[in-house]
Amino acid sequence: MRIAEVVEQYDISADTLRYYERIGLLRPVKRNASGVRDYGEEDCARISFVKCMRGANVSIEALIEYMQLFDEGDSTLEARKAILIEQRVEAQKRLDKIQAGLDRLDYKIAHYDELIAKREQK
Repeated sequence: MRIAEVVEQYDISADTLRYYERIGLLRPVKRNASGVRDYGEEDCARISFVKCMRGANVSIEALIEYMQLFDEGDSTLEARKAILIEQRVEAQKRLDKIQAGLDRLDYKIAHYDELIAKREQK
């Protein structure tokens, strides 16, 4: 799959794909005879995983470490799991903050509903 197809399918920029390859999140992508990147099934699976993890705000540093360990094989299962657990804890903290903000918004909206209802009763 050419880079334009990957960009469209995964809604990710070509620059981001090249950056991910440069920093080691993606393995060096095979190139065709013309030197154009040719993304295979394994490349696309990694792109999908990295995009999902970035969507959860997993740090680039944690992802780089995770992918390096992944490439080392099954001897790193515990270390990879530890990274994912740590990142999940951080994600939960972010979600808790967002939930607190949403709760406050709901409270304020309900308060304004009460004020508006009282004003309309007059």
